[in-house]
Amino acid sequence: MSMHGAQREEATRLRRTSKLPQLGRRGGGWVAVQVALIAAILLSAFAGREWPDGLEPVAYAVGGIVVAAGVALLAAGALGLGAALTPYPAPRSGGELRTAGVYGVVRHPMYGGGILIALGWSVLFATLVGFALTVVLAVFGDLKSRREELWLEQHHPDYGEYRRHVRHRLIPFVW
Repeated sequence: MSMHGAQREEATRLRRTSKLPQLGRRGGGWVAVQVALIAAILLSAFAGREWPDGLEPVAYAVGGIVVAAGVALLAAGALGLGAALTPYPAPRSGGELRTAGVYGVVRHPMYGGGILIALGWSVLFATLVGFALTVVLAVFGDLKSRREELWLEQHHPDYGEYRRHVRHRLIPFVW
C-alpha cells in the first residue's frame, strides 16, 4: 500500500472510531457496562445445561485450557502495565506507552484475556446464555479498545506507529 493510501485508510479509521462516546471523563461508563457483562456471564453458569456424557471430559478440558489462556493473557497484560494499570480506558496521565512483552504482540491483552475467560467459562458450564453474552462482550471489548486507542493517540504521539507495528488488537495471532 502506498503512503498516500495508508494515510487515507488511517483518516477513514479515525472518522469511524471518533464517533464512539467517552461515557465519562475517563470512560467510567465503559467500565460499568463491562463489569455488568462479566457478572452476567459468571451468573450464566446457573442457566447452563450439562454436556452429554461423552462430551463432558472434552468440554472440561477445552474450557479449562481456554480459561487458563485467558488468565495468562490478562495477567501478562496487567504485569506489563505495572503502575500504569487502570480499569478506565483513558490512560493515566504521565504513563508510558507499553510496547514490550505481551504488548509487542497484542495491543489490548487484558480485554482479550477477559474474552477468553468468558468463552472458557461458557464451555465449562455449557451455557448458551454465556456464549451469547461472550459474543456481546467480544464486540463490546472491540469497541472499548477503539475508544481507548483514541485516548492513547492523544497521550502518545507514537501510538499510530505502534498500532501499525502490532496488528492484533485483542487476542495474539487471532484478532
